[in-house]
Amino acid sequence: MSSTNFDIAIIGAGAAGLHLALAMKDDSFFQHKRILILEKSAKDQNDRTWCFWEKGEGLWDTLLQQSWSKGDFFTTDNAVPLSLSPYRYKMLRAIDFYEFAKKEIMANPLFQWVTEDVQAVENDTPIQIRGLKANYVAEYVFDSRIPEEFFQAKDSYTRLLQHFKGWVIRSKTDLFDPDRFTMMDFRLLCPNSTNFTYVLPLNKREALVEFTLFTPALLNNSDYDIHLQRYISEILKLEEYEIIEHEHGVIPMTDFPFENYSKGNHIRIGTGGGWVKPSTGYSFKNCERNSRQLVANLKSSKPILNGIHKLNFRLYDALFLDVLYRQNERGPKLFEIMYTKIPVQKIFAFLDNQTSLAEDASITIRFPWLPFLHSITKLFARFWKK
Repeated sequence: MSSTNFDIAIIGAGAAGLHLALAMKDDSFFQHKRILILEKSAKDQNDRTWCFWEKGEGLWDTLLQQSWSKGDFFTTDNAVPLSLSPYRYKMLRAIDFYEFAKKEIMANPLFQWVTEDVQAVENDTPIQIRGLKANYVAEYVFDSRIPEEFFQAKDSYTRLLQHFKGWVIRSKTDLFDPDRFTMMDFRLLCPNSTNFTYVLPLNKREALVEFTLFTPALLNNSDYDIHLQRYISEILKLEEYEIIEHEHGVIPMTDFPFENYSKGNHIRIGTGGGWVKPSTGYSFKNCERNSRQLVANLKSSKPILNGIHKLNFRLYDALFLDVLYRQNERGPKLFEIMYTKIPVQKIFAFLDNQTSLAEDASITIRFPWLPFLHSITKLFARFWKK
């Protein structure tokens, strides 16, 4: 096999890899670097929908499918209106982001994009990358693959799954309010589990309706369909509709220390780097923020992961996940407390890891302490063993 040398290699062209490539493209520090992108798929399918919130205008507004400043949160028996200002909740189809990023990257001579399935990375100096087609050498490797240890480890870390199936449906009559979305709807629940449905209207007759669970195990595929059918019929009161798109996905929700598997100049990013918010599954804005931080660290010669992971928020996520894992049926009530007792703007800042310790205390004090007591004891025991 041939071997080709690069300054930087990015393994995986998902949200993290593409955000990082775009951040490097826009910075003169990298203007003389040779940057390799290794991606095994063509990235020509709309394989997911990213949703995120941000204040005012953002980098991706021209690519958005829709955005909202108003929404609703539904408990089992109450509707809670949400006025998000100065935030907007934004919806971006993955294919639109892929196409934009690929066009920008491939037009830039700094980058070489190779369709390749990476088999192994050897942390020599420089780093050796072994692919199915060829071998590659790079000074820095940013790797979005999940470490094998995550699947092999028998340890005390919590592992939940966020799994979901969504349909974009089209009604024959005006049904949806395109100015409001449903953040979470707990009116139609599976027993003894944390699950909800959300609705993102695209216009008056079309919307993405998605059924989501935070549970340890997946459902049979037909079970997702049954729930979606029931929700559309019983909650939306719609009997005749057309399904025009599908999406189905699984996101790990875990306190597994992905950052520990970054070694030297071999840096884990994206899902494989712990960039998915463990307690919610949100990742798109984390990828944007963390990519900028990595670029800043490279330019300033700071430790590469400086500012990426914040210990206090890792602790909050670990406690929340442990409660959901042990008492999964508590999830709907915990989310109800979050969205009925705390201003949504403060929730968004908290989930973005942007709040102060005093603000964190004002939020966490709203939750009942007893379900978290066992989790606190468990986490202290874990760290004590270390």
